[in-house]
Order: sequence, then structure tokens, then C-alpha cells
Amino acid sequence: MEYVHLGRLGLKVSRLCLGTMNFGPETDEPTSHAIMDRALELGINFFDTANVYGRSKGVGATETIIGNWFAKGGGRREKVVLATKVYGEMGPWPNESRLSALHIRRACEDSLRRLRTDHIDLYQMHHIYREADWDELWQAFEVLVQQGKVLYVGSSNFAGWHIAQANERARDRHFLGLVSEQCLYNLNDRMSELEVLPVCQAYGMGVLPWSPLAGGLLAGVLQGVKEGRRAGEWVQEDLPKYRDRIERYEALCAELGERPADVALAWVLANPAVTAPIIGPRTLEQLEGSMRALELELDPETMERLDEIFPGPGGPAPEAYAW
Repeated sequence: MEYVHLGRLGLKVSRLCLGTMNFGPETDEPTSHAIMDRALELGINFFDTANVYGRSKGVGATETIIGNWFAKGGGRREKVVLATKVYGEMGPWPNESRLSALHIRRACEDSLRRLRTDHIDLYQMHHIYREADWDELWQAFEVLVQQGKVLYVGSSNFAGWHIAQANERARDRHFLGLVSEQCLYNLNDRMSELEVLPVCQAYGMGVLPWSPLAGGLLAGVLQGVKEGRRAGEWVQEDLPKYRDRIERYEALCAELGERPADVALAWVLANPAVTAPIIGPRTLEQLEGSMRALELELDPETMERLDEIFPGPGGPAPEAYAW
């Protein structure tokens, strides 16, 4: 496993980040624990979750599963760079969601309890909250950092100008600011190339792409249908719109002799702005399969052909759409 700095930080993380959103609703607790144990064996030291993860099992269920795993001991917590998120609705009352200082404080305490740890390594805002002033947000995070409950603060699903605005206000307060951005980025969704990836590079932030396989669309969905496997609901909705692209893509992967999922993940990893894409295995087999992407190097010709199949926005803004 290769380890890289998370943006401008001294902190080192594995080139793949273990996403845990499926733990609970899709993957039972014993299997989730087995996946996390195997991830450590493979050298993955970066785990990502969120306080709202759990879906049918209820918000907080995924953090609880991770906390129970940490409680087994054996250095599990010490080996993991732990990332979680705050923003989503944790209850029906007005201040049980979003990014008020009140909710940030309470949500952090609740996450620490569920995760059975005394600190969160990377505490991420799950979404921008336009109604809150940055001074309120940064003051809340500064207190958590001073208390030792949070080490670093990151963002998720922010626009480029949100990242710039947040970091400039943090600079005014002599605070470290955002250290990473978790954004949607894959072959089929390349809008982050316009503003988000460039601003992250400018501020020395790590980039943690979520859904690198486009929810399964880039994981060999057409071949799976031929073999009688049923695609997920989101993929079924998107496939008619992108069928021509996917047909060409899977044909290219067959020509390369590589699985579509491995090519998609290797493509994300090839971007110098990217720190660690987030993989979300439901099974041990899926986790093991993701390792191939770390060894797969796509040559310039293949990268050009992928650009033809999945054209991006044209590079960073404003050159992508103006002189």
C-alpha cells in the first residue's frame, strides 16, 4: 500500500479510503467487522463514515458498528485515520441538523460516543450551509480542536467558491481551515475539474472522491445484466441515458483485459489532485477486488480514449468555457 500526505498536512493516508456507508443497511455487523480487519491487513488506514449513515437501520447505525469494532482493541483505533461528517438530520427538532454551533457541538459528542473514541481525526461538513456565518462555524470547530476532540476539519460537496470563502475566513482567524474536500468525481461525473479540484490544489487540500464507480455504472453493469445480475436502482435509472458511453467503455475494458471497476478507479487515482478515492465495499470480495486499481497504470493512449468516451468539462475554469 502506498501512503501519501493528506494535502498540505504531515498526516499520511492510504491511497484508498474505506467508505462505510453500506455497513448496517447492506452489510451486517460481523461482515462489516471482517471487512475493516481485512482493510487493515491490506494497509488501508483511512476510514470514512458519517453520523447519518445507517438508512434502514437508523441514523448513527454505521458509526455504532465502527465503534463496536474499535472496542475489540488490538490497536484498531490507533491504526485508523478516522473521518466522519456532520450536517444531516439526526432528529426532528430544529437544531438536530445543519451547521449551527449548537448542532456541531452536540453532533460531535454523539459521534464520539457511538464511535467509542475520544477524538475524530477528520471532521467534515457534509454539505455547505449557506445560512450560517463562517465565524460561527469556525469558532465551533476551533473549540473542538482546542478540546482535542477533533484534529482536522474538512468539507464535502462544497463549490469551489465555498472552499475559498471558508479558507480565507479561517486564515483571518489564524486557523488551519479546510484540509480536504470530499466531492463527487468519476469518469462520468467530471464537473469537479472546473473549480473544485483546482481550488483544492491551490489551498493544498486533499481530494477524496466519492462514488468513483458512479454508483456501479462504471463497474461492468452491462456485462452484469448479461450474466443475470440485477443492477441497483440508481444505475437502472442512469443506464438508458448513458448506454452508448457504457457500451464503448466496457468494450475498451475488454480490449485492455481489465475489469471496468478497476479501470474507473485507476483513472481517478491517476489524477494528481486526488489523494484517495472512497471505496464502499459491501463484501470482502469487493474489497479485495479494489486492490487491482493500485497496480493498474493507464497509458496515454488509453487515457485519451477514455476522454473521448467520457468528455470532461474542458479543463479548469474559466479556460474550459472562455478564452
